[in-house]
Amino acid sequence: MSKVRAWGAHKAKDKFVPFEYEAGELGDEEVEIAVEYCGLCHSDLSILNNDWGYSVYPLVAGHEIIGRVVALGRDAKGLSIGQRVGVGWNAESCLHCRQCLSGNQNMCPEVKATIVGHYGGFAERVRAQWDWVIPIPEALDKSAAGPLLCGGITVFTPFYVFDVQPTQRVGIVGIGGLGHMAVKFAEAWGCDVTAFSSSPAKFEEAKSFGANHVVSSRDSDAIRAMANSLDLILVTVNVGLDWQAFIGALAPRGRLHFVGAVAEPVPVAVPALINAQKSISASPSGSPVATIDMLDFAARHHILPQVEHYKMSQINEAFDRLKSGKAQYRIVLEADFA
Repeated sequence: MSKVRAWGAHKAKDKFVPFEYEAGELGDEEVEIAVEYCGLCHSDLSILNNDWGYSVYPLVAGHEIIGRVVALGRDAKGLSIGQRVGVGWNAESCLHCRQCLSGNQNMCPEVKATIVGHYGGFAERVRAQWDWVIPIPEALDKSAAGPLLCGGITVFTPFYVFDVQPTQRVGIVGIGGLGHMAVKFAEAWGCDVTAFSSSPAKFEEAKSFGANHVVSSRDSDAIRAMANSLDLILVTVNVGLDWQAFIGALAPRGRLHFVGAVAEPVPVAVPALINAQKSISASPSGSPVATIDMLDFAARHHILPQVEHYKMSQINEAFDRLKSGKAQYRIVLEADFA
């Protein structure tokens, strides 16, 4: 199948309209997937609006894709026709650089995002390089699993790469689309979890996700009262906060880690880091192997995002819901092209 029906936007901040494109011949390393569900991520909105300055139009967004394999290129490996799979933020990498050969394909200099210069999952079909097509465990609900492929792996990665211990104390800043999944992962990891939220209305819900404690992210005095207590503080928001207070809340050798794209500079008093060997870091989405491990962990611990469902034909209504900030907590679109 080379002609694909989709929902596309023709310029920045445009509405999505029915759109068809010619996919061409299937590449030797490509996999074609019949889309069943696709999550709607805030990054889709940022790419739609060209907030980061590198969007390409016409745009078919969608990078939290769940579907079934319908065609395999001759060099595609490890997958079978009819298998349920997923595709996240990345769709292709070079497979021969040092990062790819070491299993860090997400940091390949040539890595290609699923929705930048590539048609994404708001479509009846999508294609990706076989290495980035991830098998979905049967134990995971296919209608809710999509956001794990972007937001889920993004918040899971710090636990995975920094060898976080189940005896440690973890803070999650922001209880939204990313943060609510981070709380679930941290609780299942065995950590003592403190949720930081600017919304008192979310305090009890954060506890229902697995938080042991909840603190206002805007209450600098309350954060300072936690001095030297948290081994990892995972920041999932994209707004400025009292970062010096959060650095003060870190235990010796603690880490303030960003997965939210905070736009403004983060002020740092270096002596506050040196004296207790604290650090500040950040990370993107994860590698294919990390994503496989994350999905296995999620299936084992029954971790899924909390989602709202829309038909893909309701895509503009779903984007309006996302922009309103009222979504609880992720949105998933069901393909309905038939």
